[in-house]
Amino acid sequence: MIRIGNASGFYGDRFTAWREMLDGGELDVLTGDYLAELTMLILGRDRLRDPSLGYARTFLRQLEGCLGTALDHGVKLVTNAGGLNPAGLAAAISALADRLGLTVRVGYVEGDALAPPDALTANAYLGAFGIAACLDGGADVVVTGRVTDASLVVGPAIAWYGWTRDDLDALAGATVAGHLVECGAQVTGGNFSFFTELPDGGRRPGFPIAEVHRDGSCVITKHPGTGGAVTVETVTAQLLYEVGGPAYLGPDVVTRLDTATLHAEGDDRVRVSGVRGAPPPATLKVGVNNLGGYRNSMTFILCGLNIPAKAALVRGQLEAAVGADGLEFTLARTDHPDSGDTETASALLHVHLRDADRARAGRAFSAAAVELALASYPGCTLTTPPGDATPYGVFTADLVPQDAVSHVAVLPDGTRVSIPPPPDTSAPETDAQQDASTPIPAGHRTRRGPLGELVGARSGDKAGDANLGVWARSDAAYDWLRGWLSVERLAELLPETVTLTVERYELPNLRAVNFLIRGLLGAGVAGSTRFDPQAKALGELLRSRIVELPILEATG
Repeated sequence: MIRIGNASGFYGDRFTAWREMLDGGELDVLTGDYLAELTMLILGRDRLRDPSLGYARTFLRQLEGCLGTALDHGVKLVTNAGGLNPAGLAAAISALADRLGLTVRVGYVEGDALAPPDALTANAYLGAFGIAACLDGGADVVVTGRVTDASLVVGPAIAWYGWTRDDLDALAGATVAGHLVECGAQVTGGNFSFFTELPDGGRRPGFPIAEVHRDGSCVITKHPGTGGAVTVETVTAQLLYEVGGPAYLGPDVVTRLDTATLHAEGDDRVRVSGVRGAPPPATLKVGVNNLGGYRNSMTFILCGLNIPAKAALVRGQLEAAVGADGLEFTLARTDHPDSGDTETASALLHVHLRDADRARAGRAFSAAAVELALASYPGCTLTTPPGDATPYGVFTADLVPQDAVSHVAVLPDGTRVSIPPPPDTSAPETDAQQDASTPIPAGHRTRRGPLGELVGARSGDKAGDANLGVWARSDAAYDWLRGWLSVERLAELLPETVTLTVERYELPNLRAVNFLIRGLLGAGVAGSTRFDPQAKALGELLRSRIVELPILEATG
């Protein structure tokens, strides 16, 4: 097998994780994922200021303290921290090695960057074969731009086992392994619904390892003595994260998530097997970021009585002051009646303004809000002083033919290896949506309680959409869940989904139901004014709803 660890799930993840993973035990490869849709926007703005930037500079600082250790241990490093400038990061790593007196062979992957008119960034999601070519070419460190997150694991497995594009089941299995570890500690107990049951209460989960076997099956584990836990449920939670239908489309393979089976293999070891793959689609996903304009926010504290009338007064005053265009008002009823302190007696009125005119969205707006302090509702106060507007981005997804992208691996000796597109492609699979229709059987005893007593959930963002995966903790609970939690029921529990298109898919092997909620996040996280802009808390909101729960004979 090949042991592939992960030391970063996003740009800003635990700084010491690279050192912890290299010191914690045996590894063959250590990966780091730094890119998200929002990150590409941040790197695009960096590059506007300085064309030599565009990569995750944090990685260089992390590498400075542990590059020698990785070389001494023979651990290959693979990261997408190259962002918009993988060649620039590769050169910076070589310069770092020279300064440290180390000899390092750096390869990088390019070709993801596209150039549509008026876009700040546009990058195709490349596959894993460029990474494999760099490793085959002797690289100690491989830097990529935009590849699929799972490719950071799939690439090393291809190089290790010599898989070809025909090894679809193995590629699919490794894709699942990559998806499970790409978000770092989320698979070892981070952001886990039942964190209070973890041995350390979820205080400092360790980072994960995927032991990938020749057939693509894997065991998810972690270094001994690190925090958190690897259980069937923590793995289930991450497998449901930011996915849509059971056919998980990728540039190298379509992975059938509904074929994955999970089995515990002792403490902190979960085997994932049975994953089947199909030929990839003929197109690649392209993430496009544009600057959408400028935005600003101010929050009013409304205390005591007549909360709606106070909010209406502020609305009328601000619309008169700056105009109604682009203004958004959200009243959060955090107040409680007959409270003994100001905070619990108060609601929050969040006011957002988005506009192409920086001046209007900036001080003209925030100063107008502050000017109401002595001329508005009784008790008027705000949470922040006036501030300037900040630019925001709009993310959209597009498709391009696989053969329209020049996927190139640049080996440590400078040789450029062109990575041809897959010869066998197919139309994207369309999963049949399913909706529940089986009510609780007549006479079945119920009790009122939070849904989260029987189910866990994991949610996240997919551009302007959100996914919400819900899994049951027992077979009996799943028999009830799959018949009870319909799209219509979801709308009752989460009213903001009522007007949206919601797709529902069942994953029986995981005892799970996954919802894809179209348009919940509008123009994506960078442009969203939603209180939870990445839908990370959506699953916990659902779990908190009080419903009629069945009284089940088996709950474990």
